[in-house]
Amino acid sequence: MPVDAELRELVTRIGAFHITHRATKQAQRTMEAAIAIGEVDASSRAAYLAAVRRYFEGFDSEARANLRDVDRRLEHVNQVHFNLTAERGVAVKRIEGTQGVLDAIAHLEASGS
Repeated sequence: MPVDAELRELVTRIGAFHITHRATKQAQRTMEAAIAIGEVDASSRAAYLAAVRRYFEGFDSEARANLRDVDRRLEHVNQVHFNLTAERGVAVKRIEGTQGVLDAIAHLEASGS
């Protein structure tokens, strides 16, 4: 069976990944060899698609879990940043208030009254 362009493109895309999983790597090599000689039968096509689907579904699940974890951590960092900004505002107001009192005390002491 001649190789269709979509399958050829998919095999090329997948070939760009650094795949360490032995079964997926073997499926990729087998399909690349079949494409090279121009003979891809329905069963080898189905086996290849099943193998790469299993690999990429697992990879996708792992990446999504990682993204959820990073998003959760970013949310925490943003909350800490918000809280520290509010705390800083309180400290600045406290300094302004106490400085006003200290200035008034210094003025009274200097005037001798």
